[in-house]
Amino acid sequence: MSNGSTNGTASAGSPQRYLSTRGDDYDLSFEEVVLKGLASDGGLYIPEQIPDASQWQSWKDLSFPDLALEVLSLYISPTEIPREDLKGIIDRSYSTFRAPETTPLKHLHDNLYLLELFHGPTFAFKDVALQFLGNLFEYFLVRKNVGKTGRDRHHLSVVGATSGDTGSAAIYGLRGKKDVSVFILHPKGRVSPIQEAQMTTVLDANVHNLAVTGTFDDCQDIVKALFADPDINSTLNLGAVNSINWARILAQIVYYFHSYFSMAKANSDFKVGDKVRYVVPTGNFGDILAGYFAHRMGLPVDKLVVATNENDILDRFWKTGKYEKQPAHGPEAQGGLAVDGVKAHEDGVKETLSPAMDILVSSNFERLLWFLAYEFAESAKMDDEWNKRQAGQEVSAWLKQLKSSGGFGPVYKDVHEAAKRDFESERVSDSQTVETIKAYFNKLGYVLDPHSAVGVAASVRSMERAGQVPHISLSTAHPAKFAGAVDLALKDEQGFNFEENVLPPELVGLESKEKRVSDVDNDWKVVRELVKKQVEEELQGAAH
Repeated sequence: MSNGSTNGTASAGSPQRYLSTRGDDYDLSFEEVVLKGLASDGGLYIPEQIPDASQWQSWKDLSFPDLALEVLSLYISPTEIPREDLKGIIDRSYSTFRAPETTPLKHLHDNLYLLELFHGPTFAFKDVALQFLGNLFEYFLVRKNVGKTGRDRHHLSVVGATSGDTGSAAIYGLRGKKDVSVFILHPKGRVSPIQEAQMTTVLDANVHNLAVTGTFDDCQDIVKALFADPDINSTLNLGAVNSINWARILAQIVYYFHSYFSMAKANSDFKVGDKVRYVVPTGNFGDILAGYFAHRMGLPVDKLVVATNENDILDRFWKTGKYEKQPAHGPEAQGGLAVDGVKAHEDGVKETLSPAMDILVSSNFERLLWFLAYEFAESAKMDDEWNKRQAGQEVSAWLKQLKSSGGFGPVYKDVHEAAKRDFESERVSDSQTVETIKAYFNKLGYVLDPHSAVGVAASVRSMERAGQVPHISLSTAHPAKFAGAVDLALKDEQGFNFEENVLPPELVGLESKEKRVSDVDNDWKVVRELVKKQVEEELQGAAH
């Protein structure tokens, strides 16, 4: 990497600014990109510079919240959020986790470690980011509303689509927060019962569950239509919680550093400064992208291993340099389990046992493409403005091609080589997922959820190539969240009992609790009117 400004450090006096991957939207503050979510040119926000964490080794003994403060301070200027305030937001966010170390690292065997990211309120890795994002939204709103009353207060309406996990994590991040309403659209009858119950049993007045007659993709399209609609945007301030929101990626950078230090504490042969491999089960590419930022900040990463299921657009990109949708239809698309929410997904997706990774394209991959395009532009030896403009134009061209013809590439050889320098990829089938869940239960008595099993299966293959390099495999969900796949794999294994081995007390009896949910037609205008009506009722309720 050259020392162009994108790799340098923002100077102490100038706050970190943000730009869009597609080039038309730039020079935004952290607050603006968090509240806007999606850039006005349709792109995703990224920092103008990836900060250099030159002091990172001195962080090794910090608790998770204190480490988060150091990492996030490099991206959020104290002129935007004073350090004490940022500390308060972070401490509130992680006080809700059940594990004292927030994201504990477990040694499985040999050089393989598992990073458990499911100790937050909804038992999924998304809590790490969405607890933070909820508190961040509230902080910005409280600040905007100092001295304002009634209708003058700035009110945020957060709208998101979910196939299960994001929705409950967003709801638990935003429930009861002041000046914010949250609307989560899920495909009616197509998410797992436990995920549906986690969402619909939250009865706070500012939480609205909308069950849409359609697929997850229909829900996503409705959300995009709302963001693009001048009418609703002129009356309501919309906010985004999906992984397009930069704050979600930012919060996830922390656990790469934290798990690295946990490894150094757990393994006497491992010294701070040694390299490690991270293996990440991924669909939308957000979780592993956070690892790329950690690596660029200075964390010694040997490789980031992308672990996909049978929806393998990312694996194919690393193998061929081509990024293209390969829709599956009819019998070849069928698989997975309805009880785990597999029916939620868009047409063309292959249904698998790890439904949270069932995607046709990875929305967050665009952010990595920008950095690859920027690095390629640098070889022309022009100034930094030119490099950034080139990167934006390149990404725009690729994304247009993806939209018009379902794919692009093969990308330039140098771009593909740059991608392969930092990443490797693996594809794990459903049968391999089941075998992995069985093997780890029988060998170690440890129950993996199907997404974590994809990561572990990919880790085992990576270990065969990487010699003695330690591996940290990310475990993204508690096995109770995908009970169907776990039960399918283990129901005949000796000593397995779902209630005893898997089900946490917090989830017992959840499905019989009182629920609040509105059924709504698959029509964005109908959803728009419902959102307006429910926000209006909420504001009237608050005024009395």
